[in-house]
Amino acid sequence: MPWLTYRPEMSDNTDSLWVGSMPAAYEEHLVPALFRPFAQDLAARVAREAPERILELAAGTGVLTRELATAIPGASVTATDLNPAMVAEGSLRAPGAKWQQADATTLPFGEAEFDLVTCQFGVMFFPDRPAAFGEARRMLSEGGRFVFNTWAPVAAHGFAAAVVEVLDELLEGGSPPFITAVPHGYSDEQTIRGDLAKGGFGEVKIEPVRLKGSSPGARNLALGFALGTPLRVDLEATGDPEEMADRIAAGLEARLGPGAISADMDALVVTAST
Repeated sequence: MPWLTYRPEMSDNTDSLWVGSMPAAYEEHLVPALFRPFAQDLAARVAREAPERILELAAGTGVLTRELATAIPGASVTATDLNPAMVAEGSLRAPGAKWQQADATTLPFGEAEFDLVTCQFGVMFFPDRPAAFGEARRMLSEGGRFVFNTWAPVAAHGFAAAVVEVLDELLEGGSPPFITAVPHGYSDEQTIRGDLAKGGFGEVKIEPVRLKGSSPGARNLALGFALGTPLRVDLEATGDPEEMADRIAAGLEARLGPGAISADMDALVVTAST
């Protein structure tokens, strides 16, 4: 069957691909393994800033939102995401926050309404990062901070690199470039600093962070990538994405082992000051 490849222009509309059951699969299979460790790390960093009013961009299903509520129980958190399916899922899982659908490049809030803006692995999906960073800057009160993280290159992520290797073997033409080009495609420090400068930020601190991810097994991880990310669009073009997940799981098990699996994951944490 024909292979629907990821196209670069899809990065401008990736958000429209998060539909149906994808947010639930993302939350069940990927959040515990990939995202919760970094959400805990990021929430602890945000807590050190002692903000009272927090704006979260690209909040997804609310993994960081929930950690913020634990780390800073007295803070007011406004969680936003462009995708309605993510907002619906997140508002159920983190009801203590104020949830609102919003485009990060044209935020529906007044100037200086927040002490801190944060984003967990979302900036890579913004089609115009300098514009989104400019909006984050506009949101911040004097002395405010913009704190976010972004993945390091895919080779430095044990789980994602293994998935790409397996897809390279399974699919004619190799793995679709989505994983490498989008979630793992924004790690050049000079580019990040330049985009933040265009958005109006001055001082920028970038810190590498390595954390370990854990999953109950290769199939859980395969289901997460196959059903809970935009890769599902490509896999559905080959037939049954769950059947493809079984094949991915077999390849992952051969690389990472049977039973519970773990891997190192590298990211960058960025703190930008007004």
